[in-house]
Amino acid sequence: MAVIHQTYEPILNSNAQVLVLPVNNAGTLLDPVLMRTKTLYPDNYQSYRRRCLDGSLKVGSCLLHKRQREQAGLSASTNSNQPNYIANLVISDHPYHATHLRWLGAALIECQQQLLPLIRDQGVRRIAVLTRPFIVPTSPNNDGHSPSDSTNHLNIDSSSAFKALDWHSEILPLFTQHLQDLPKVRIDLHLPKFIAINID
Repeated sequence: MAVIHQTYEPILNSNAQVLVLPVNNAGTLLDPVLMRTKTLYPDNYQSYRRRCLDGSLKVGSCLLHKRQREQAGLSASTNSNQPNYIANLVISDHPYHATHLRWLGAALIECQQQLLPLIRDQGVRRIAVLTRPFIVPTSPNNDGHSPSDSTNHLNIDSSSAFKALDWHSEILPLFTQHLQDLPKVRIDLHLPKFIAINID
């Protein structure tokens, strides 16, 4: 059974063997961490972008990419903890559109199916998941906390249909449901600091 751990640590400092990135199928990345991965892992971005442009990347899917480490070049020197695989969770059809639970659930099911052989045959034991792109708020929370600066530059129209999912009641249960049965693996969910971590 998987050990699912919530953390505030920066995901790009993780020593996980698999990095899980939530993306859209429009090929546009606006989250600052996702934008950084374009230069850190250019082979993954090129594969992802190519699939977006040819229309073969569907919402609710997972594009698993095996890193071509020999092509990482100088960009790899900025991050000593290079993942072997990157799982691109396609959770939205546009960078300004929120994900739906059905899209996230379908993407997690496909991701789980692709992770099983890596855990069993490739010895993968650590997975890191970037969570901010599907839980970042577009307006101040009810508890008075303002959205992070990284959100403000997105210029999301508050009158649009964008509605961030709730971490504790919607997203975390979905992760637990679909990933907790993975064997002998630690899954770190990297949270933005405006999300409270409940310790049971």
